[in-house]
Amino acid sequence: MNFHKASFKAAYGTEAQLPESVRAEVSFAGRSNVGKSSLLNRLMYRKGLAKVSSTPGKTATVNFYDVDGVDLVDLPGYGYAKVSKSELDRWADLIEGYFNQERQFALIVSLIDIRHDPSQLDHDMVDFLAGTGFPFAIALTKADKLSKQKANTQRQRILKKLDLPRDTPVVLTSAESGTGVDDLRKLITQHVQQ
Repeated sequence: MNFHKASFKAAYGTEAQLPESVRAEVSFAGRSNVGKSSLLNRLMYRKGLAKVSSTPGKTATVNFYDVDGVDLVDLPGYGYAKVSKSELDRWADLIEGYFNQERQFALIVSLIDIRHDPSQLDHDMVDFLAGTGFPFAIALTKADKLSKQKANTQRQRILKKLDLPRDTPVVLTSAESGTGVDDLRKLITQHVQQ
């Protein structure tokens, strides 16, 4: 899979607008401010393809990117309190609606900030994914913010708290330094080719 062949496809604001799933999809889910857009840009060798903002919660739509014939799907960040209740509800409905549709889920990447213990919403997302049987992986983001030793300690702590299924892939990543990005590309490629 050639991640250099990447372009923005479309953004959808409601479940009803979501297109039919006609090819493999790799979805990215995580809290607001977890670094989803930055990591996507690094994966796709682009600086500004996925919009990065200093204000968390800017991804308010489901954004589709075409990467070499595969759809990379950027879901709205969850857990950000500084938007209206109705907007939070719309995001939740959009994410839930996306997962409830018949889609070709090749892999779902759940992003968690390595610097913090998983939030209740992180637990809920991982429990949901484990319960659905969808293939999923954990990307621990912002690994460059910790020393190698601290990152490994925190990785073990997070895995213990999440109580993941044994075979769940976990990748330490940094959009800033590029740590783990090649590993994530390999993992995505494996799942898309299955």
